[in-house]
Amino acid sequence: MKIAVFDTKAYDRQALLLANQRFNHELVFFEPRLNRDTLQLVQDVDAVCPFVNDRLDAEVMAALADKGVQLITLRCAGFNGVDLAAAKHHCITVTRVPYSPHAVAEHAFALLLAVVRRIHKSYVRVREMDFSLDGLVGFNLYHKTMGIIGTGRIGRAAMAIAKGFGMRVLAYDSYPQPELAARLGFEYVPLETLLEQSDVISLHLPLTAESI
Repeated sequence: MKIAVFDTKAYDRQALLLANQRFNHELVFFEPRLNRDTLQLVQDVDAVCPFVNDRLDAEVMAALADKGVQLITLRCAGFNGVDLAAAKHHCITVTRVPYSPHAVAEHAFALLLAVVRRIHKSYVRVREMDFSLDGLVGFNLYHKTMGIIGTGRIGRAAMAIAKGFGMRVLAYDSYPQPELAARLGFEYVPLETLLEQSDVISLHLPLTAESI
């Protein structure tokens, strides 16, 4: 299969070429994002591999179908940049990559620790040979309350990490699962209560018309 890979950097090429040793597909790499302005780059390929910021609207989808593209294989979890109705109309299959919930939750805590411990500000100040502590005092997560909005796989992974820090966990979800709360040791509360009582709030839900 010949695949046009868009919005690529050096690390994309390295990883994909390594993985492709098992399959021997023909990969063609492009730095620009795939959209209506870059369609001319799609020539004689069976599939395209876009990334999260590429835009495959109805116009692009129709052009891809005319060019004989049969597969859109996203290398990201989000698919909001793809017109799925147009893909179905043109009989183009769309696949995506499910991210590890633990990877996302751990990264969220990495960002949280950077904020509460002023790590980035400390790093910049030390590079300037300024070792003063003014403005760098953080706070403990231990015994703080964490509010998690969205109790899917990523939200649950974040809860486990929060419990490891000794935090109290409150949660809100449009579709609460009481048995899940009992098993994992958190409490479902109304959104207003979560916002009032939480020291830290983490969002783990898709951006939809319902959740906006």
